[in-house]
Amino acid sequence: MATATFISNVGAKASCDAITALLDAGGAGSIKIYDAGGGVPADCDVAISDQTLLAELPLSATAFGAAADADPGAICTADTITDDSSADATGTAAFFRACNNGGTAVIQGTVGTSGADMNLDSTSIVAGGTISISSWTFTVPESA
Repeated sequence: MATATFISNVGAKASCDAITALLDAGGAGSIKIYDAGGGVPADCDVAISDQTLLAELPLSATAFGAAADADPGAICTADTITDDSSADATGTAAFFRACNNGGTAVIQGTVGTSGADMNLDSTSIVAGGTISISSWTFTVPESA
């Protein structure tokens, strides 16, 4: 298998914009935070099964601004993310899915307090509590 394929910075920026635009399809999307339940799904295409939805935070109608140069690659920064003022369930946050308005998952990543794809102040979610995400960025590398 070849491993020396690269995309340009222009390609990375276009890819970042295209991926994040998918979250705007049909109206504002959301970030759904889950516990690990029966394990973290391998990717966005694997159905949620034994995982519990802990919180859901609405994205802005235009979820992300235009991609910027991340040198190398591209970075998109989310617009305002609305708090979930009443978490759905109690549990330990393990992963998130960013979904469009129709519920189709576009991005999935880990949740932690540092070094994760999405960092929260605490991964301990309590039903009825407020969950906030102050900022979120998504990157696309220049190499594949």
